[in-house]
Amino acid sequence: MDTKVIGGKIAKARKAMGMSQAKLAQQLFISPQAVGKWERGESMPDITTFNRLTEILGVDLNHFSAGTSTTDNELSTLVKQPVVEASEPSPSSSPGRQVQIDLTAIDLQKGDFAGVTLHKGKFEASSLRGANFAGADLTGTSFDVVDAREANFDDAHLKDCRFSTTDLTGASFRASVLVGTTLHISGQGAQFIGAALTDVQLTKTDLRTTIFEQCVFNNVDFNHCDLQGVCFDGQSFTGVRFNKSALKDVSFRGATLRNVSFTLPFSLTNKSYLAIKTMCFDGASMDKLTYAALKGLRVIDLSKVTVI
Repeated sequence: MDTKVIGGKIAKARKAMGMSQAKLAQQLFISPQAVGKWERGESMPDITTFNRLTEILGVDLNHFSAGTSTTDNELSTLVKQPVVEASEPSPSSSPGRQVQIDLTAIDLQKGDFAGVTLHKGKFEASSLRGANFAGADLTGTSFDVVDAREANFDDAHLKDCRFSTTDLTGASFRASVLVGTTLHISGQGAQFIGAALTDVQLTKTDLRTTIFEQCVFNNVDFNHCDLQGVCFDGQSFTGVRFNKSALKDVSFRGATLRNVSFTLPFSLTNKSYLAIKTMCFDGASMDKLTYAALKGLRVIDLSKVTVI
């Protein structure tokens, strides 16, 4: 199949619905960058995602066939016919089920899992160093006591996943989507670039060498994490809690903060005052409540902050 032709058809159907790439990505639980790659012909959805696209865009699978051509008028009226459910499904029409796969204590270094669909998978005490999960759907999968250094999770869909005591040094989460995922004593040294994090919990994790760039944080909790020296410049935070986390030298230059709270990990001693003063919000924009809470600490320079 010609990926560029398919990409053009996805873009055409999306625009006919008056839908942005971001809106389509939100309904598919993927990143806007992934939709952009489809439409540019750089990658292509799997069959499960194609089925979901037909539902969202109101077309049938034939629309995406490289050998068919759909006019704008046809596209506006090309709505899938309702499916009549049979009283007893025939074996030939039964969808393939997704079973739980246990990959415990297996050496899977540099394993190729790119684009796979693995729901409720289980990696425990496994070696995943250098493994490739690019573009994979790993919904509900757990990674417990795993060596995942240099693993590739780019464009991966990580919904309701669990990373517990997992070494992610050098692991890449470029343009990945994390929803309801938990990272417990995991995440150190990882690279989150262009990632979307929603309802994510990071707990008791040393994040000093973790890279966050161009990320969007929605309803994310940093619990008892070491964030000293981390750069969050230019990134977006909504409903985020920094709960008793070390924040010395953390930078939020040019960031946007809405409904963000900071609960300090210690009483306000001279040492803690010095640590809080090192946080930088120059050029940041924040809502009135977030601004008021930070101002109440009395030691952070907010003179270059814009209140929105």
